[in-house]
Amino acid sequence: MMTVSGPAAHMALFALMTTTVIASAQAQDQDPGPLPTHVVDIASKLPLSKPIPTQSSPRVEKLLKKMTLEEKVGQLTQAAGGRSKTLNSKLTPAELDRVRAGRAGSYLHVAGAEPLRELQRVAVEESRLKIPLLFAMDVVHGYRTIFPVPIAISASWDPNDWERTARVSAEEASNSGLHWTFAPMVDIARDPRWGRVVEGAGEDAYLGSIMAAAQVQGYQGQSLSGAGTMMATTKHFGAYGAPLGGRDYGSAEISDRALHEIYLPPFYAAMKAGTGSYMTAFNDVGGQPTTGNADLINGVLRAKWGFDGMLVSDWNAVAELINHGVAASRADAGALAVSAGVDMDMMSLVYADDLTKAVMINPNLVQHVDNAVRNVLTAKERLGLFDNPMAYHDVDMERAEIRSADHIAQARLVAERSMVLLKNDKAALPLTSGAETIAVIGAMATDKQSQLGSWRARGDKTEVVTILEGIKAGAPKGTTIRFAPGAAPQSADESGIAAAVATVQSSDVVLLVIGEDYDLSGEARSRSSLALPQSQKALADAIFAVGKPVIILLTGGRPLAIPDVAEKADAVLMTWLLGNEAGPAVANIIFGRSVPGGKLPIAFPRTTGAVPYSYGEYPAGRPAHPNPVKDSNRFKDLPITQLFPFGHGLSYSAVDITDLTISTPFIDPGDSIDFSVRLTNSGTRPSYETPQLYVRDVVSRQAQPKMMLRGFKRVLLQPGESRTVTFTLSADQLTYYNRDGKWRVEAGRFDVMIGASAEDIRQRGSFQLSRTVESNVPAAAIATQTEVR
Repeated sequence: MMTVSGPAAHMALFALMTTTVIASAQAQDQDPGPLPTHVVDIASKLPLSKPIPTQSSPRVEKLLKKMTLEEKVGQLTQAAGGRSKTLNSKLTPAELDRVRAGRAGSYLHVAGAEPLRELQRVAVEESRLKIPLLFAMDVVHGYRTIFPVPIAISASWDPNDWERTARVSAEEASNSGLHWTFAPMVDIARDPRWGRVVEGAGEDAYLGSIMAAAQVQGYQGQSLSGAGTMMATTKHFGAYGAPLGGRDYGSAEISDRALHEIYLPPFYAAMKAGTGSYMTAFNDVGGQPTTGNADLINGVLRAKWGFDGMLVSDWNAVAELINHGVAASRADAGALAVSAGVDMDMMSLVYADDLTKAVMINPNLVQHVDNAVRNVLTAKERLGLFDNPMAYHDVDMERAEIRSADHIAQARLVAERSMVLLKNDKAALPLTSGAETIAVIGAMATDKQSQLGSWRARGDKTEVVTILEGIKAGAPKGTTIRFAPGAAPQSADESGIAAAVATVQSSDVVLLVIGEDYDLSGEARSRSSLALPQSQKALADAIFAVGKPVIILLTGGRPLAIPDVAEKADAVLMTWLLGNEAGPAVANIIFGRSVPGGKLPIAFPRTTGAVPYSYGEYPAGRPAHPNPVKDSNRFKDLPITQLFPFGHGLSYSAVDITDLTISTPFIDPGDSIDFSVRLTNSGTRPSYETPQLYVRDVVSRQAQPKMMLRGFKRVLLQPGESRTVTFTLSADQLTYYNRDGKWRVEAGRFDVMIGASAEDIRQRGSFQLSRTVESNVPAAAIATQTEVR
């Protein structure tokens, strides 16, 4: 019999008592109502995790000593100054009185250099301690100049594109009065039914880690107090991207090894890049909600990793600890969250209204409250707010930065680099000659709103250049463009399909713009099917039946299962949701002024029933065999390959990957090893290729993934050009998370594979690790050095 002691035992006792009270009421067909006082008191007096000592400046310590408990709790409170669509609308006289009384530390849903100047003035001139406020917003992929959605930018497979996006976002937002963004979202997602797959970097921990670090560097620059920067919030700490069945907010039933090897590395990479803050995940991992998980926040993030910044809950997540069943009251939820290491309460107002009650019951909470206040004040100090609180409120700078010509050009460039050419039979793209009449079919061709994505900050749909507008403006001289909407993704009205067919009949080639709109992915937008919406499938079938060449421009924020449509199309270009400059970017790719070079950051399955899936799964005792007659780890009714695998993406010419060389047959602990391949553009057009380095630990005492991405580099080659790419891999990058919590790998053989996707391996080799390696760093979070010559 297992005996549990300490806080875990007390929490189990509390859960038992809570369940007993509720069950008793249900047995009598009664509403259980509020829990009895003695149950709540026991919960609030449970032993708390030990606080992690926080280092702070003399200024912060001096302020802390002056603060009342109410003022401390105020600093830990984030309130809404408006709504997402009506910013600043809640900045009433009563709200200003809250600021004067020191009962708010931060506001979200606010923006604008001038209106926020007045709010900040009240804080620093009229409150007792004159502590500045933090102003925050979800600036995820642009502020006013909107870039492609995050999954699309990650498809560029170039961290420079993410850093560029984040830098422009920070320049615009910080000059509009904002100090803090709730980005990047770095949750690894292997089930595209999850709606928030659109906000991340896909299925792979290594790719996700590289993109996470780039975003933090873009937002924060060299210094948080520097001009044009803002504090990043790496979210959602935990395993938010692994909910059961892809249902948003759902439990993540994953192993400790999976948590550390797959889901946590991007968070570690963001910390090493200097992220100023983190946000906890809504969901639980194995029954422990992250917002109250001291082992994960104080244990891993702060004590083990050494993070010294601030941590904020997600919207209302502190109060939702009651729904999770781990807190009996709001006061109990506040106690649990603050003692776990959550410094600021976003919008539940549990800290504001109930944390003082919890402190009265359990005075030991004060040390946790003080630590949280230190973290919040230190963040404000690092942002330079104590020294120059009005630095973010220059109206002239705001006007100069918003949608500058440079920012618009950067958005167009990233949009071009984010598209993925999934199929291109017989060089159907680019359209350079011979197509005198082009039919543009599909309501998504004129949908301005969708191109902004679901996190549009202050994006204005009137500033979006649609796909149709871009094609009309960018088509070669003498080309006729005809348009018919056909049917919209979320409409059952298919009456326009007949007119679309008629338009196609009198055209030479079809650009069929189909897929999902912005509202079919995003938060609380999980879906049970990855098939095309019915109206889009009906439109596609009707257009294919005409018999003209069809190029699909696929829209949306997640992978779709489109095997029949992809088979019939001459070409398929994944355009995602591309932001303000969608139209010009698409036109430049279609008409050959730019070349596609994106790669999939997550595989496209053949059917919904084939997810979740990852190329990096364990091989199993009976590995998947292409012959369905054999008993193996596969679906009998599907090929063992993906429709479009992880890392897949074509360009306009073929690029050969040859001549693998390995610098040494053996590698020792602490050493590194080089892998070089030669890229040659064997076609007649400029072309991108992104060679991808995968490794496999052949024999280990714990099963290892079939392959693990450990390096990549996007390279542009002119026709006939050759270049050599060298990856330098360290021994620490081979380790895995052991049962004892250590990163370790045994000596033995490692296979190396370099190719154009996880299923298109062009070069293979192997090397030997001479001795056991131990490390303190998540292997997937270590960046491989890459050289191109």
